Amino acid sequence: MRWKISEFEEVDVVEELDSLGHRTGVEIEGDSGPAAEQLGDAIRKPFNPELIDVITRNPTVDLLLSRLRGEQLDLQPDFQRRAGIWKPRAKSRLIESLLLRIPLPTFYAAEGDDEVWSIVDGIQRLTSIVEFIEPALIDSEPMRLTDLEYLDGDFDGASFEDLPGRLQTRLRETELVVHLIRRGTPEEVKFNIFARINIGGLPLSQQELRHALIPGKGRSILRDWAESDAFRSATGHSVRSERMADREMILRFLAFRLTDPHTYAEDDFDRFLRESMRRLNTLSSGEVDRLWLQFEKAMHAAEDIFGGYAFRKLDRRGRGRRLPINKALFEAVAVNLAISSNGRIDILVHRQHKVEKAFQSLMREVDFQAAISQGTGDRTKVRYRFAAVRDTLAEVAEA
Repeated sequence: MRWKISEFEEVDVVEELDSLGHRTGVEIEGDSGPAAEQLGDAIRKPFNPELIDVITRNPTVDLLLSRLRGEQLDLQPDFQRRAGIWKPRAKSRLIESLLLRIPLPTFYAAEGDDEVWSIVDGIQRLTSIVEFIEPALIDSEPMRLTDLEYLDGDFDGASFEDLPGRLQTRLRETELVVHLIRRGTPEEVKFNIFARINIGGLPLSQQELRHALIPGKGRSILRDWAESDAFRSATGHSVRSERMADREMILRFLAFRLTDPHTYAEDDFDRFLRESMRRLNTLSSGEVDRLWLQFEKAMHAAEDIFGGYAFRKLDRRGRGRRLPINKALFEAVAVNLAISSNGRIDILVHRQHKVEKAFQSLMREVDFQAAISQGTGDRTKVRYRFAAVRDTLAEVAEA
C-alpha cells in the first residue's frame, strides 16, 4: 500500500492507492494509515488466551468440494481483491502445479458457529480449483487448461473430464494446508490475526475482513448498492471497488440509519460496523426496500446540491480541483439528506450556492476538520459531525 499526499491550501488529503498504484478515489482516514493497516484491528478488551484455538488441517481437494457441496464452505465468489490477476493462464498454471505435485501456499479460514469454514486467504486459488474440477458448484462454465508451461503438449485445451483417470484422482486426493481459527476464539483476536495476513504483500482492509467473516445477505446488499447508478453517479464514478471502500461507505450509511448517530456511544467503531453488518442479515425485505429508498433519495439530493463535489472536502476555491471522497463526510451528509423532507431538499437544491458557501465555512472549523479526518469513530466526533452537517443544512434551508 502506498499513500499519496495532496495539498490544497487549508486542506491536506491523503488518498489511498490500490495494489496496482491506482487512485482509489477515497481519502484515507487519519487513524487508518500504513501502521494501522499492518496491525489491523486493535485488541481493546482483555481476553482469555486459552480461548484462542487455531489448528492446522490437511483436507483433500475432494473433502473441500464435499464441504462446498454441503454448504459448509464459504468461498464468497465476489470477493476479488485485485482485479485482473486470475486470468485463464494463471488458473491453468495453478492446476498444472497440482498435477506436478507442487505444493500450494497455505490457506486461511475461520470457523463459524454453524461449523461453516469461511475462506479468507486462498479464495481465488480454491475457486480456480473448483472451476476446473466441479464448476457447477459455483455456477461456472467448465474451465479448460491453456498456456501451460510443462504439460502443454499433452493437456493444452483439456478439461477435467479429458484428463486420464489417474490424474483426476491425483487432483481430488491432493492435500491442502488450511490454518483454521476455530469458533470460540474472541472476535477481536480473530480479526486481528487475519488483518496481519499479507496476501501478495497487501494486508486485507477492514471491510474485506468483514465481508470474508460475516456471511449473509448483508454482502449482497452492500454489493448491489455499491453498483447502483445512484451511488456511482453521486460519487462521480470515482470510487474504485477493489478494496471494498465503496461497500464500507454504504455500510456506514446503513449503520447510522439503524443507530441514531446523535446517541452513538460505542468505544470501538470497527466492532460497531461489524455488528451493523450482522444486523443487515436480519432485516426484512420491506426494511431493506425502505432503507434503499432513503439511500437513493440521499444520493440524488447530494448530486443535485453539490454536483461533482458531493462528499468531498472543499477549500477556499470551492469547486476547484476535486479532492477524493471522504468517508466520514459521506455518512454525515448522506444520512442527513436521507431523513430530510422532499420540500427541504428542493430548497437546498435551489440554494445550492449558499450550501456550498456554508460548507466551505464549516470546513474551516478546526473541530469539524478533525471530526472528518482523524479518529472518526470517536463517539464525540461522530456526534459532532452529524450535528454540524444537520445544523448547516438547516441554517441554509430556513434562512
